[in-house]
Amino acid sequence: MLVVVSDTHSTDSHRLSGRTADAVREADVVAHSGDFMREPVLDDFVAETDRFFGVFGNNDDTAIRERLPEARTFAYGGLTFAMTHTRRGGQTALSLFGRERGADVVLFGHSHRPTFDATGEVTLLNPGSHAQPRGHRAAHAELEALSDGGVRGRLVEVGGGAFETFTIPPTDG
Repeated sequence: MLVVVSDTHSTDSHRLSGRTADAVREADVVAHSGDFMREPVLDDFVAETDRFFGVFGNNDDTAIRERLPEARTFAYGGLTFAMTHTRRGGQTALSLFGRERGADVVLFGHSHRPTFDATGEVTLLNPGSHAQPRGHRAAHAELEALSDGGVRGRLVEVGGGAFETFTIPPTDG
């Protein structure tokens, strides 16, 4: 399972609780789309999983910026994921960011709003914030690789309820 989190906004811990904590600990891969804030928070996430991908966000300190890139690309479930915290220009800019990297899916954060959008050339996925939802649901995303390629996913509240489910099929060719 790939678990995606973002926007922790903490100075001293990962602030994981409920289903989000369990999902991170059970995951094969954890991806964090930025805004840890301070280095001990990044260290806490890294300690929870064997395979971690992260990017820095606009509120992250120098120590995090020295350890993580602004953007990265990785594969899971036969799909290519491009990850960033945010891009000026909203969804159009995020889609362009993904296309430039040959991605099937763009993982991003910043708005704290859990979002799944498969209407464009590139699927956009924001897990929201598990720790500081700012008027939105406290959430994360869980994705499971399918045997024929692609992933089945869900946006999940910290309390455990899935409020949106989706499938991202494998790419043609």
